[in-house]
Amino acid sequence: MATSKTIGSGEIHAAIERLAAAISTRHGPGRPLLLLGIANGGVELARRLTLSLSQGSKFFKAPAFQATAGVLDISFHRDDIGRHPIPKEFAPTHIPADVHGATVILVDDVLFSGRTIKAALDELFDHGRPAKVELAILVDRGGRLLPVAPDYTGLTLAPGEKEKVTVLLHPKNPKLDLIRLVPAQPGKSGIRHPQSATL
Repeated sequence: MATSKTIGSGEIHAAIERLAAAISTRHGPGRPLLLLGIANGGVELARRLTLSLSQGSKFFKAPAFQATAGVLDISFHRDDIGRHPIPKEFAPTHIPADVHGATVILVDDVLFSGRTIKAALDELFDHGRPAKVELAILVDRGGRLLPVAPDYTGLTLAPGEKEKVTVLLHPKNPKLDLIRLVPAQPGKSGIRHPQSATL
């Protein structure tokens, strides 16, 4: 029988710093970026990455450069919308800069089947045509059903088929950040439940 496993805030914060450093190394200063958190799990992560990029990482000696955070609501592009109604707490799409010609980084907490990313791309291209789109993920848990691969990964986990990954990035107290691998409820897959976050 599967048992729960917990990853604490220290390891999570180090993973976020690695993500920011990798993004900074690839793009360098002088190239504005638009980081769009996929609601809801990616919203707080996008905010933190943008803050780290804008200030420059003290851990990896990365220079500061212009980065802007926004939100993508994929509710109406999900292919399971008939089986799973749209939660009332979902954050609406908010894109604070012109998408056309921009370098966009989609941000989410967990990458699993790839269907969420496909829906996010559909939502993004409803708003314009970016020059480039990349993907930053806090946790890659494997199990892809679509040809989707992250450009930046904070943590790689290998939960069992009957386990789900839940991520909590606390918007007010990062010390409470938590990742859990827990047994999935009977009849449900290992897809995590999105966490609420505000930008």
